[in-house]
Amino acid sequence: MNFITEVETPCYVIDEKKLTENLEILKSVKDSAGCKILLAQKAYSAFATYPLIAEYLDGCTASGLFEAKLGYEEMAKPFRRENHVFSPAYPERDFDEILNYCDHIVFNSPAQWAKYRGKIRARENYIHAGIRVNPEYSEIETDIYNPCSAGSRLGVTAEKFTEDISLADGIDGLHFHTMCEQNADVLARTLPHFEEKFGFMFDKITWVNFGGGHHITRADYDRELLIRTIKDFREKYGLEVYLEPGEAVALNAGYLVTTVLDIAENGVKTAITDASAECHMPDVLEMPYRPNIVGAGLPNEKPFTYRLGGNTCLAGDIIGDYSFDSELKEGTRLVFEDMAIYSMCKNNTFNGTPLPSIYLLKTNGEVSLLKKFGYDDFKSRLS
Repeated sequence: MNFITEVETPCYVIDEKKLTENLEILKSVKDSAGCKILLAQKAYSAFATYPLIAEYLDGCTASGLFEAKLGYEEMAKPFRRENHVFSPAYPERDFDEILNYCDHIVFNSPAQWAKYRGKIRARENYIHAGIRVNPEYSEIETDIYNPCSAGSRLGVTAEKFTEDISLADGIDGLHFHTMCEQNADVLARTLPHFEEKFGFMFDKITWVNFGGGHHITRADYDRELLIRTIKDFREKYGLEVYLEPGEAVALNAGYLVTTVLDIAENGVKTAITDASAECHMPDVLEMPYRPNIVGAGLPNEKPFTYRLGGNTCLAGDIIGDYSFDSELKEGTRLVFEDMAIYSMCKNNTFNGTPLPSIYLLKTNGEVSLLKKFGYDDFKSRLS
């Protein structure tokens, strides 16, 4: 990894070669299954790579106005790709502008569809309208990521959907999202619940969106099962199928490079880095999980064990415990793996912590700076 000496830290490095490999897998799946695959921008929205992604995928999907506009400007319009949006509820102030950017709009309830149906159908260009549904089945174990947990606000249940079925008149498709970092067998077990509860709509719609959470590019993912499952569903019902993975597009296609600033000792050796769990990889604290570091092992697996902590005042800004072949010291550089997804989208400037720069590691080995952040980026978020 020669690039670690060429970059300023902290920084994210997008691996173009690995990103392309993921895209090739996704294209192979969609071609074999006869489905469409969209980039979920909530997980990865480094738009400098959208021209590459547009060569392989059918478009992108957004969670609101800003992502919808980004997807339109950087992928949908220049490359003639689809642009979808879903939001738990659309603010009236945003909706007219969203109509200018999206060709598919998914609503979280029949009531939201009823509210905006007139505006959509008044458009000269046809906009596909969908309803997000909740099959009330999920195998996600972490509640914060489970859209089908008890009391979920995401998606309408079959019981509520049928209270006034006339509200769904004119709907083009159904959308469900029940997975998180899971394999094709979970989808295969989920579909019967979806079919049982919402099959009464299948002769009224033209497409179904199976949502995200499909870890298609993971090494142990059963892609043949996914392809069979999609083909069987399409042949049975004659419906177009969408998938909208975010992680699978950029899985293992990026790094976060950091520098050790100091070593603190208080019963445990803690290496303080210029990368922060709180600011630069918040899922470490939210999920929580322990990201891998190139060349590091589990605690006490290698001769020298350290706890890694970020350079903020939050006591819990701890990345995890790791062991190394040699002692860490001021200036040592460390490389966290699988940092293209969510990290760049969810980072923040708590404590005035600088945002990491973004680099692109090209397939020829050249490293190119895409974006450098500074004080103005911090100040512009405030008033």
